[in-house]
Amino acid sequence: MPSDARPVLVMTEVDDPTADLVIEELNERDVPVVRFDSSDFPTSLAISADINGLRGWRGWLRTPSRLADLRAVRSLYFRRPNDFDFSHLEPPAARFAAAQARFGLGGLLADLPGCLYVNHPNAIADAEYKPVQLSAAATAGLRVPPTIITNDLGEALAFARGVGTIIYKPLYVGIHELDGRPASIWVKEVSTTELDESIAGTMHLFQARCDKVADLRVTVIGDHVFCVKILTKNPDLLDWRYDYDNLSYSVVEPQAGLVDGMRAYMKRFDLVLGCFDFAVPREGAPVFLECNPNGQWGWLEDETGLPMTSALAELLERGTR
Repeated sequence: MPSDARPVLVMTEVDDPTADLVIEELNERDVPVVRFDSSDFPTSLAISADINGLRGWRGWLRTPSRLADLRAVRSLYFRRPNDFDFSHLEPPAARFAAAQARFGLGGLLADLPGCLYVNHPNAIADAEYKPVQLSAAATAGLRVPPTIITNDLGEALAFARGVGTIIYKPLYVGIHELDGRPASIWVKEVSTTELDESIAGTMHLFQARCDKVADLRVTVIGDHVFCVKILTKNPDLLDWRYDYDNLSYSVVEPQAGLVDGMRAYMKRFDLVLGCFDFAVPREGAPVFLECNPNGQWGWLEDETGLPMTSALAELLERGTR
């Protein structure tokens, strides 16, 4: 099996249309691509590396159709990999095997010499904490909504009385089930009458509701900034992701201060790709809501024609910031 010279590694699940777009573009550029998923290990994914003195790790990663020299990898697109699958083992053995794979295979892929990460998995993990996001955005000069994170009912009530209408946001959206079925936890407006002692059970994030007239989705890919205004026919819609069918999109120029703030934010987390969400209020600067370090952008390219796929493929091909 010949080794792919200076490949781009794409680590994602099988069903990932966003990664498909990027891989197709890289193929058109004659850039070798090695695609794999964590769940392929160890059935159809193998890796081996050794270290000697100060030269760092050297070795290879092998899939059924590709062989990558780890020291030649130009970039790694850490997109949306599944968890390791050791379901064939008994639970104690499965937990042990998954931990070894995470810190072994994952550790090697996190330390590829000369590799550009889009984004580094450690950076993605750091940037997913909403409390850190909000403080980093404020430090970067972005406008953030009044927010409280608490499990104290008295504090939540005092916050609500101080800012007026509030909304609840989950601090992390992971796997959630309701009556045995997958369920989503959405942003929700809450009244003081809905706040009760159940708040003490875990951490809650409450924010002042922004009186917005539109949303901005700003995708930063390397040096490129793609800013799209999103309008909805429903003025009471809290989150535009509730209702894609009633949205309209337009390409706009972001304010200079907004770009500077986003650049400072990304530098804080060492990101080269970020999908920012802002609320556009009736008055004043856009309000930072969140930044997904591994967000979706493909549908916006379809709606607006913005060359996001090309920008990301160029970044991965170049292998430098």
